[in-house]
Amino acid sequence: MKKENKTKFSNVYEDTKRAAAYSKLKFDKTYYLAYRDLPKIISQYSSGKNALDFGCGTGRSTRFLQTLGYKTMGIDISEEMITIARKLDPAGDYQRIDDGDFSRFSSSSFDLILSAFTFDNIPTMDKKIRLFNGLSTLLTQNGTIINLVSSPEIYTHEWASFTTKDFPENAKAKTGDIVRIITTDIADTRPCYDIFWSEEDYTTVYSKANLRIIKKYKPLATGNEPYQWINEIRIAPWTIYVLKKKT
Repeated sequence: MKKENKTKFSNVYEDTKRAAAYSKLKFDKTYYLAYRDLPKIISQYSSGKNALDFGCGTGRSTRFLQTLGYKTMGIDISEEMITIARKLDPAGDYQRIDDGDFSRFSSSSFDLILSAFTFDNIPTMDKKIRLFNGLSTLLTQNGTIINLVSSPEIYTHEWASFTTKDFPENAKAKTGDIVRIITTDIADTRPCYDIFWSEEDYTTVYSKANLRIIKKYKPLATGNEPYQWINEIRIAPWTIYVLKKKT
């Protein structure tokens, strides 16, 4: 792993306009592939019904877990996102937390922790490890963490829901570098600034956080979906890691 980019990074989702735009996203196009296999994966590797959605944003993944029968709490550091989540789901449980502060939660209280795209926006190896360490303390003994992240390839190709053609410098990105991508499914056309992270370095993060990879999925489109795919049939835009505590 190369030395990480020290450029100051700010989370673009802590923005009222961005939060409003992302609240309208659905489970379709490229995002469809991120969620398509989760019900089967979750049923195979998780038992119990208490779930935590880490980095819940406006609550899309939280509500998704609710449809699977989970009693789900969504947490996020963005007040803008949490405010919208509560408006969209008044009966739901959404809490704003300080960055990396899990002190209000009891240890061993969640059977499942889902993190959907959150770690795309978390810089540095040390911070990722600290967060996974903190999340693991919230897991029950046989609990499961599912970390859904952008595959490295997403930043160098075109997609049904994303474009990166205006950012050729992404092709030179290494772990820790800032990369840019535009979501074409929303009205806010400003680029999102993500943190590039290789699969090799995710493996290092998990190991140092005392977690083991049970399974890794890279979902592809079949060509039978009702969407106009660009690269999704041959290149996986997402990587889904199934994690458990080391014994």
